[in-house]
Amino acid sequence: MDVKKFNIRVYGLLLDNSKVLLTHELRGGMQMTKFPGGGLEKGEGIEACLQREFMEELGIEVQLEKLFYVNEFLQISAFNPEDQLISIYYLVTSSMIDRIDERDELKKWEDDQIFEWVEIEKIEPEKFTFPIDKIVAGLLKN
Repeated sequence: MDVKKFNIRVYGLLLDNSKVLLTHELRGGMQMTKFPGGGLEKGEGIEACLQREFMEELGIEVQLEKLFYVNEFLQISAFNPEDQLISIYYLVTSSMIDRIDERDELKKWEDDQIFEWVEIEKIEPEKFTFPIDKIVAGLLKN
């Protein structure tokens, strides 16, 4: 393994009435289930990154409340074997939750991205695509 760079990812755990928001995405032919968020860009802070990602993906503003998790182990990117992932998860809030468009038929994957509210007690970590998200889902559930 020849790691050449860090890929810093920032995700938001948006909670509402004992539910958490998940995203189902189709990227490069790969279906994935994860938490909303994405990659930190050069010259961007962590808070600005997460706010940008939520605005791009959902059209809502979020406020970072509390750091929830940062992976402390080596995780290689599923998309680039030369990238080491550092994933940062925050609990976030929003006064714009009612603007989130949730689809009923998640199986169709017609769109690039579909959002779903899942009851925290019913989260199934094994249904998440990526290893770090599985850990975070388990921690959130417990």
